Amino acid sequence: MISTYVQILLIILFWNADCQIIPRIEECGLSCSQGIHCKSKPSGGIFNSFCHDAPASLSSMVLKSMKISTVMKCVQGSPCSLHLNVKGTLSLDENVRGLEICSFSLDTQQSQCINVRFTRKKSKMPNGKKVQVQFNCIEVNVAQHIYVTMKTVPHYCEVKLSQQYYVEDCRNSDVGKYIPACSAGKLDYNLDRARKIVTVNVSNFPRDQDYYVRLCHKWFTCEDAGALAVGWLALPDARRIQLCPFENDTQVLWDNIVYNPSTQTLAWEPACPVVVMVNLCRFTKSNDHCEDIEKSFKNSSEKQVKYSRVDTHPRLCMKFTTKRGSWIKCPFAHGEFPAWKMRTAAVAEQIQVFFTSQTKAQFSVLVCNRTQMASCESLGMHHSVSVGDPVSISMSQEMCGSTICIQGWRTDVDYSVPLQICDTFCGFHGQSYSDGNPTKAMTHRMKSVESLH
Repeated sequence: MISTYVQILLIILFWNADCQIIPRIEECGLSCSQGIHCKSKPSGGIFNSFCHDAPASLSSMVLKSMKISTVMKCVQGSPCSLHLNVKGTLSLDENVRGLEICSFSLDTQQSQCINVRFTRKKSKMPNGKKVQVQFNCIEVNVAQHIYVTMKTVPHYCEVKLSQQYYVEDCRNSDVGKYIPACSAGKLDYNLDRARKIVTVNVSNFPRDQDYYVRLCHKWFTCEDAGALAVGWLALPDARRIQLCPFENDTQVLWDNIVYNPSTQTLAWEPACPVVVMVNLCRFTKSNDHCEDIEKSFKNSSEKQVKYSRVDTHPRLCMKFTTKRGSWIKCPFAHGEFPAWKMRTAAVAEQIQVFFTSQTKAQFSVLVCNRTQMASCESLGMHHSVSVGDPVSISMSQEMCGSTICIQGWRTDVDYSVPLQICDTFCGFHGQSYSDGNPTKAMTHRMKSVESLH
């Protein structure tokens, strides 16, 4: 069953591929059915534009059919060209001396007509005998919209065949490969970064055709970013070349980060389309690592990535990840916005936690066991505190360990940097404060986030 399916699929694929091939001719010309002598000459069409009343003996079906296709004329040493191949079928009649075939371009409003006259030997070719006429000398352009008519000579009213026809465009593999108008040429450029100038050189394209070049931002389509210059061919669906001189300058893509203090909104808008995953992260100075903040991942499906109610801490950063790697940008690292700090002091079997901030803020404090760099499991002691209000946390011998940490973060925003101070309590457990000076011990063991990270 699978084998049969594959065979059918291959047949369909090959059939579709053959549909792309344009038949070749070396010479164009006129041909008629055997036994009919015919000749052609150009016609202005005006003399055959007026119709006559048809004789009673003339059948309205004297013109049987008309079929139109495209052929490609290729002569060695010359470029290939496209021609209409018109096949007409009619019934011989003593009132008909020939045919007129006309093509009218709906794009250029130009027309071409050919007058076909034929003679016959009456004894061998009686009236009503079907005759085929083929003419393929009407040259056409790529992607041209043509209106073709076939009339009798003389032209009898109501006796006419007409048909619209679309010439293949450059998307056809055969046309795109062999017709010069579809050649996209060769595009080179020089980039002067200091003067911000791109010099473009176009070569290997038909000199008798208009050709355009433009700067654009490549989104789903190429959006204009300047006036047109000499460049791609001015044909419908002409083949285009795209060069992206800044495609390796990925670093500058992450520069357009803006923070709005009034709405606490952090936004990034790419200058050019890029497939990227964006998230917020917490930067650690100890190993230059940025720990991802949960539920902050966004993709670049839209033209702007935005985060609302963002903490302006220097260690809150944006991470941009593409197939080429990751980049970290920390918009608050230069101290342009108010930040906050967390400090701890150990007194006997208690930890005192202090928060300082230039703005009013709310915080949460948690005792946790740090199992990994980015993971600190809660030990069940959670406290809420405002700026300037210290909180005391009771510690026990069982909780002593190098992985026990005090974690604090802002709760009045949606995205905050969790900071940790670890190994704070163990150095005090079991010590005697006989001197009665807990302040001295507090000062000696004061730790800040800045010194640990």
